[in-house]
Amino acid sequence: MHNQTVVDLRIDADWIVPVEPAGMVLEHHSLIVGENKIQDILPSHEADTRYLFRERIRLPGHALIPGLVNLHGHAAMALLRGFADDLPLMSWLNERIWPAESRWLSPEFTLDGSRLACLEMLKGGITCFNDMYFFPDATIEAALEARMRVAAGIIAIDFASAWAADPDGYLQKGMEIRDAYRDQPLVSFCLAPHAPYSCGDKTLEKVQTLADQLDLPIHMHVHETHEEIHQSIERFKVRPLERLRRLGLLGPQFIGVHAVHLLDEEIALLAEQGCHIAHCPTSNLKLGSGVAPKTKLLEANINVGVGTDSAASNNRLDVFAEMRLAALLAKGISGRANAVPAHTALAMATLNGAKALGLDGQIGSLTPGKQADIVAVDLSGAATQPCYDPISQLVYSAGRDQVRHVWVAGEMVVKDGRCLSLDETAIVRRAHQWREKIAAGQVETKIVQN
Repeated sequence: MHNQTVVDLRIDADWIVPVEPAGMVLEHHSLIVGENKIQDILPSHEADTRYLFRERIRLPGHALIPGLVNLHGHAAMALLRGFADDLPLMSWLNERIWPAESRWLSPEFTLDGSRLACLEMLKGGITCFNDMYFFPDATIEAALEARMRVAAGIIAIDFASAWAADPDGYLQKGMEIRDAYRDQPLVSFCLAPHAPYSCGDKTLEKVQTLADQLDLPIHMHVHETHEEIHQSIERFKVRPLERLRRLGLLGPQFIGVHAVHLLDEEIALLAEQGCHIAHCPTSNLKLGSGVAPKTKLLEANINVGVGTDSAASNNRLDVFAEMRLAALLAKGISGRANAVPAHTALAMATLNGAKALGLDGQIGSLTPGKQADIVAVDLSGAATQPCYDPISQLVYSAGRDQVRHVWVAGEMVVKDGRCLSLDETAIVRRAHQWREKIAAGQVETKIVQN
């Protein structure tokens, strides 16, 4: 007994789903956490003799999974949830979202909106999110308060906002923020040019240069709508992806968001270049944009993760819902029930997102040596009984409401469904205040227009 190692935490669960290797389920195992990392996963009876622990949590009826990775979103836009519903993308942007942002955008708006988003995401088992928005330092502050991971976007766009006057200003401010937060272990960065239709060649060339110099991912909306593709052909004489290829942006650092409308040769190009795709099925359906050809993307060995997009176009920041919908759409469109099996959908929501962000050495699977980003999902209730296959239950039956506990880097941030790191009452109160302000602003605008 004197050989026992002292560790911080032992979690016993009926099932551990490590995601790597694919499809594996470990029954009646214990997960051992020490110094923010997963130290070991082993049968519970072996853990009794090998480890002494400062804390032990027994979770009968629960499955442990890696923290979910939301590969694409705009966290602060949670304050615009339900504000511009039932409109196609370009009307949604031009008539509602961009005018509202031009009026209300500020560090305070971004901080309050991001806090609301972080609260919703953490309680739903999302431990890492990839963000693209103005005032990224405010989003980072919200994520650090929540004690969750953020891949912050160094945004670039060709129009002025309250955040910056021009593309050079956006990039310069973004680089300063990167320097300020570079030592924060929960913070990483992506270059985030908004979209081919909102960034000129000069802007994209600068982004590409920075991506090469700093070895940063490029996170960008692409081929979301037919209209975007027609505009590109009119303006640049080529489809957006071909334009990005000519500018040198495509490669293993490229995360293409949406990728709804792709020709077979474009899928081959994405595969050949080693690009990643952030698949946002709910947002694409809700905006009437279409359905990404994810079965073809996966068959071409392209790494596909899932994203929620913003609460203004989804309206949930719910990766459980996205992975279920991703699997069902793939089956329905391909006519093959095995097109995206449950274990593939779970990998899309965890490891694949981590890979796209270059974080798969740290997160994305329950593997000894990786960070202890862990979610405990309660499968003991009526809606998930009987449990023949916990991975199927996680993808097709369970939802974010069954998330009981969440750890990020070994720290418990959600306990019994309650967020420990954020003040839910204060955040909801602020959301109410913003709703009153924004709704009153809408009334004023209508009066002026009339």
